[in-house]
Amino acid sequence: MQTRIYADFSERVVIHTPDQEWQTSPSAGVERRPLDRIGGEKARATSVVRYAPGSRFEQHSHDGGEEILVLEGVFSDETGDYPAGTYIRNPPGSAHAPRSEAGAVIFVKLRQFQAADTERVVIDTRSAGWSRGLVPGLSVQPLHNFAGEGVALVHWQPDTVFQPHTHPGGEEIFVLDGVFRDEQGDYPKGTWLRNPPWSSHHPYTREEGALIYVKTGHLAGEATVPA
Repeated sequence: MQTRIYADFSERVVIHTPDQEWQTSPSAGVERRPLDRIGGEKARATSVVRYAPGSRFEQHSHDGGEEILVLEGVFSDETGDYPAGTYIRNPPGSAHAPRSEAGAVIFVKLRQFQAADTERVVIDTRSAGWSRGLVPGLSVQPLHNFAGEGVALVHWQPDTVFQPHTHPGGEEIFVLDGVFRDEQGDYPKGTWLRNPPWSSHHPYTREEGALIYVKTGHLAGEATVPA
């Protein structure tokens, strides 16, 4: 049975994830907040996932890859322990049995890799370096770039204004701290945004500043899936 959640990639989506109810998964103690999804239990999906202390998920493979940002706690598998702030890319064909002894919350994207994107990536964003952004008050920590797709953390100092711009390949944002803003609204910590290809906006911050995960260029080839 197919599940379709915000499967029309020409649609702009804004979700304040703390307002969502947690949904159970097939593994006891593992709960999810779905953001977009196409498919059943094995799906092209974007979610926030919470592991209760001592919970685990059975061994499984990633046909289309898996991208993770650890938001809280310590996420683990047979390759290591990954505390909050760790960015992970498990390429297509990889497999693992994830768990968390102390509990964890992760932002995860499944089955969204390009076929030739086979690099495994693990970055401790707490210690990785930052580069100066295109405007004063903006700092960027690149996480991954491949064939037009870019992933980064972007730190916005208070009262930073970026120029109006367009995203030909779409843009996805998860607000990690502070309040991110544009002419369409204010987006506090925990907000997920998906801006479709060729969308435009004029982002800025006020006194709180912001820290965001941002992914660009990855929606250009996504097909619209009817409900």
